[in-house]
Amino acid sequence: MRKIVLYIAMSLDGFIAEKSGGVDWLKGDGSEPDSKGSYPAFYESIDTVILGYTTYHQVATELFPEKWIYSGKKSYVLTHKDLPDTEHIVFTKRNPGELLADLKGTEGGDIWICGGADIVNQLLELDLIDRYCISIIPMILGRGIPLFQNRSAQRALRLISTCSYDGIVDLVYEPR
Repeated sequence: MRKIVLYIAMSLDGFIAEKSGGVDWLKGDGSEPDSKGSYPAFYESIDTVILGYTTYHQVATELFPEKWIYSGKKSYVLTHKDLPDTEHIVFTKRNPGELLADLKGTEGGDIWICGGADIVNQLLELDLIDRYCISIIPMILGRGIPLFQNRSAQRALRLISTCSYDGIVDLVYEPR
């Protein structure tokens, strides 16, 4: 069965971006600059990407404006905007819980929750995340956009694995 996987990076103090949305600090400490880390293997395990509009817009206009970086994967952008679908992207106003329940019931690879924090926290509240893959970046931002915001939900987790590379520590958890 497909898993809904949060794969995301955050600063040591829990932020996924600067207040302005900047993410140029998302890198290791330079001790192993050639390390690819866990991303390539993770990316091969998924066939669907879920993004909120803000994350989509940043990826499409700032980080990788020349082409859609997730081509070859089905991408769903959760938004209230009326935007036309493209070859690789479905823009949808659907409830995230309903969309993910439908996707999870189909055949395929895992489903990546790419961001942002609002989508993550909606799914956390609905208890829909099957695996939490969080890369801790060796940076203290002091302020920014927190990964986990003030929500009523508590989730007990079980550590599945850890690994480190280039000063980054990957933590993988699943619900208990």
